Amino acid sequence: MDPKERIEIERKFLVADSSFREAASDSRHIVQGYICRDKERTVRVRISDGRGYLTIKGAGSRSGLSRYEWEKEIPSEEARELLELCDGGFIDKTRFIVPFCGNVWEVDEFHGDNEGLLLAEIELSSEDEAFELPSWCGTEVTGDSRYYNSMLSARRQASDFLP
Repeated sequence: MDPKERIEIERKFLVADSSFREAASDSRHIVQGYICRDKERTVRVRISDGRGYLTIKGAGSRSGLSRYEWEKEIPSEEARELLELCDGGFIDKTRFIVPFCGNVWEVDEFHGDNEGLLLAEIELSSEDEAFELPSWCGTEVTGDSRYYNSMLSARRQASDFLP
């Protein structure tokens, strides 16, 4: 696969209210940790509804909108073993899938150390792709490293991130 095809382009927003729940078509529980949280790359282990994944992400673009992403499904037992190698804390969240105006939004409701934080993401095909913003979206936080999951996994209190 061409490395350019592995570029993830996304925008991220704080969620202003819980009305997204009414439109959610699906949800899943996710636990993830980081083997590496380097500025140039992250290596993430995730278990999502019993399925394991290993993901490597490269450094973000200057705008924070895009970066290289490689992901492979792995046996859940192996993912559990790799979680033991993770550095620092973990992310515990519920991800809601929310269709809106022809796009699919992912809304993450964080639990544990980040309880109360709600983040919405939309993946795009280009950095300048137009999309309609749902009424439940608040402030854009794309490129703000405080809201990267790799940073959230090391945080102690969600109050550091709530508006």
